[in-house]
Amino acid sequence: MNLKQAQYIKTIAECGSITAAAKRLFVSQPSLSQMLRQVEQEIGLPIFDRTTSPMRLTYAGEKYLHAAERILAANSELESQLKEIKQEHAGRLRLGISVTRAMQVMPLVLPIFTPMYPNVTLELTESGSATLEELLQNGSIDLALAALESTSTNLAYELIEKEDVGILAGRDSATAKRFRSGSTISLSDITGDSFVYLTKGHSARVVQDKLFRRYGYTPHVLLETDSLEVGRRVAVEAGACMVLSNIYIDDYIRQRRGEFFRLKDYENHRHFYACYRKDEFIPRYVRDFIQIASRVLAQPRK
Repeated sequence: MNLKQAQYIKTIAECGSITAAAKRLFVSQPSLSQMLRQVEQEIGLPIFDRTTSPMRLTYAGEKYLHAAERILAANSELESQLKEIKQEHAGRLRLGISVTRAMQVMPLVLPIFTPMYPNVTLELTESGSATLEELLQNGSIDLALAALESTSTNLAYELIEKEDVGILAGRDSATAKRFRSGSTISLSDITGDSFVYLTKGHSARVVQDKLFRRYGYTPHVLLETDSLEVGRRVAVEAGACMVLSNIYIDDYIRQRRGEFFRLKDYENHRHFYACYRKDEFIPRYVRDFIQIASRVLAQPRK
């Protein structure tokens, strides 16, 4: 059964005669009769009882019409969905973001975005920034919100927030006791403290590894974790240090008297970007998601 056959049989059933159905469909009566005979020959059963007026469906015809109506309803739904997608009111957004950034961004963005685009399905992938860039390159996600360097020639980068990378030091660490709060220090000034590492794939780990290689620095590793939240809490409570972005210095860190020291010998080039492939069409809802994220993150955070 194709869509034309489904629509024609449905119309004949509604009109009760081939003549009336042909008028409604704007086709000739002979061509509609021929189509009906062809369908009945194909299924090997009559669809209508022609001895009655109006024509009535046979039992086989009732089954055929039921299937035809389902096909037509499915096609109508598909056309509506495609129209929504074409108008960029519906679709799917495969978003990549780190767990910690998701905690900051998603509760602020979704209450604005979802009412605007109730028919957009959001699929979330949570991972470190370096991993997200790889997923974006291979087409596994559509949009990455991540701390990256804007170096790839086939990716587009829209700056959402600048970041400073420095050292988070717990109040009981030698670094916190040695330097005045808010000081700018060099990595070579840090001695005797253990470090909390993030696992490979995180932006802070990329920066840390570069710095440590530059200075030949190999501190004692207190803990290696995939969770930035676990890492910063352990560093503060255990009197250790951690390479970290300033955007994660919040009320918790300040209340626990953790100290953040900027690095005087490091200029950060990894900032928080909305990143997508240049060769991909970017729907309106993706652009609005980026704009909302930029707007809410521009507001002061506690």
